[in-house]
Amino acid sequence: MGFETLGLSAAVLEAIKESGYNTPTPIQAQAIPIILEGRDVIGASQTGTGKTAAFALPSLSKVTRMGKPQILVLEPTRELAHQVAESFQKYGKHTGLKVALLYGGVGLGKQTEELEAGADIVVATPGRLIDHFYRTSMRFGEVKILILDEVDRMLDMGFLPQVRKIVNLCPWEGRQTLFFSATMPAAIQTFAQWCLTDPVSVEIARRAVASTVTHAFYPVAMDQRDELLLALLKETDYHSVMIFTRTRKEADDVTSMIKSTGQPKVAAMHSDINQVDRMKALAGFKSGDFEILVATDVAARGIDISGVSHVINYRVPENAEDYVHRIGRTGRAEAEGDAFTILTADELDYAKSVEVFIDQKIQRKKLEGFAYTYTALLDDSPPKPVRRKPVGGKKRR
Repeated sequence: MGFETLGLSAAVLEAIKESGYNTPTPIQAQAIPIILEGRDVIGASQTGTGKTAAFALPSLSKVTRMGKPQILVLEPTRELAHQVAESFQKYGKHTGLKVALLYGGVGLGKQTEELEAGADIVVATPGRLIDHFYRTSMRFGEVKILILDEVDRMLDMGFLPQVRKIVNLCPWEGRQTLFFSATMPAAIQTFAQWCLTDPVSVEIARRAVASTVTHAFYPVAMDQRDELLLALLKETDYHSVMIFTRTRKEADDVTSMIKSTGQPKVAAMHSDINQVDRMKALAGFKSGDFEILVATDVAARGIDISGVSHVINYRVPENAEDYVHRIGRTGRAEAEGDAFTILTADELDYAKSVEVFIDQKIQRKKLEGFAYTYTALLDDSPPKPVRRKPVGGKKRR
């Protein structure tokens, strides 16, 4: 099946052809006809499935130039908003439709100019979009398609009240709503029921991880975590590696530690870094100027980074779903990749959750030549049961 069989407009098909794509991904083939019919959609979204094109291509095919926002896309982070806006510009270049990109951390001037120039498509983070509403530079009266992307991430970041306000600002009658979330906790389910009308469920994400990725847990004593990370980097023949940390401070500390070893091609990426430097880090990693990118989970969801040979989890992620999103950075498009996770005794429950979630036992490995200090995690055999004496010295009957 080719794109030309899905009902897309001629202008969009021309852009697809110029992009070099011939065959839609499964999610694109499934979702595009439903969206073109005008139905609301609810789907589980996971990175690397072609989800952005699945909602961008039919949306672009459904509207014509008006000079007012008709398509509104909400994203949880600046990086995702930037990437999605680029996709709309690429696929819509022959439609005459204009795109405005709105996110915080930068001045309002250029964004206001894009809106005043007659944007048909607005891609935004929730907080900045509301800023433009209060400044009267953004109006919602002509919005026909509302796309809520990575909704569970917006919930995690505390954006759901703002998103609810934005949904209410958009017209309810005649509006098509496309809703994507990797997970569906109770709060998300309730929210989806409120904002969607008779939605069609589309399966995008699966718990399965790429078969081309090799997984390994590296057990170590808690006070050797940093030492083992540096040893792994030294002994690994990597092309490019992403290191995921739980916190922004960890990302900064790990970046500084790696730089102190004489490795200059390393950059950090998290929400405390200003937008210009974050975009430089991402662009530099994509181009090869940086070989190592140390990031929090802001970089795990949705961002299109190809060619990553290794992912290293500095700690086992607390949420098993985050493991899948993190390692989704490698092993893409049938390429081989490695996912290493440093494991300490306090993270055993998290490690078990990951294995249950991906339905796969992950091999425990030791790094040859590394001077380990003792930890029970390194024992090859399970610990022997401890026999406790009965209370009071009497045998139990």
